[in-house]
Amino acid sequence: MALISLRGVSKTFDSGTQAIAALDLDVRAGEFLSLVGPSGCGKSTALRILADLIAPTTGSVTWPGGKPEIGFVFQEPTLMPWRTALDNARLPLELKGIARGDAEVRSRQALTRVGLGEFEKAYPRELSGGMKMRVSIARAIAAEPKLLLMDEPFAALDELTRQSLNDDLLKLAREDGITVIFVTHSVYESAYLSDRVVVMTPRPGRVTADIAIAQPTERSAGYRLTSQFIDAAGKISAALGNAMAA
Repeated sequence: MALISLRGVSKTFDSGTQAIAALDLDVRAGEFLSLVGPSGCGKSTALRILADLIAPTTGSVTWPGGKPEIGFVFQEPTLMPWRTALDNARLPLELKGIARGDAEVRSRQALTRVGLGEFEKAYPRELSGGMKMRVSIARAIAAEPKLLLMDEPFAALDELTRQSLNDDLLKLAREDGITVIFVTHSVYESAYLSDRVVVMTPRPGRVTADIAIAQPTERSAGYRLTSQFIDAAGKISAALGNAMAA
């Protein structure tokens, strides 16, 4: 059963720009789905519709099993500079009215799980770009979401940091049974992370290809050298090229 179903979803902004048109998409519970496509094709718009940050102009978004708890990780960490890592991770729990003691325990556990257990008292200015993004992920998982929306979260990071965060994200999603919808411009990142890759057309964005990726349960740096990975990346790259040409 689908966790989310989008049918005929379109979004036209007040400026007249149509970001997406007639978008149909089903996302199954527990899968890792990546959205790839050219800049401006509506990938981020689709995430914001799913998060209820904006409303579609037409079409429907349904949750067959009921709407789950949703976490959102943006391209920028968006941390409050006057709050420590722990206080930043605790923020969504505060907004939900969760008691401070419980919120601190959950936030501290989340920081430990992303490898920042020793940095809970650090301020954003004292953290590297990768560490800031880890705090942002901790903030999202502290709320125990069942759906995690991620909008190019690793785009600004160096390759080694990006690969490390890819591995940590897969581990967290697997351990917690989280469904992930991940926006990226990287063919290789989508091939490494995903169970499915959905390729979108240039604006207004539509689904032009839906590619299933047969992944091993455990992935590591060595997987990037396998014919299976290279094959998957080739299929995604070809679909993206066809979308751009069309």
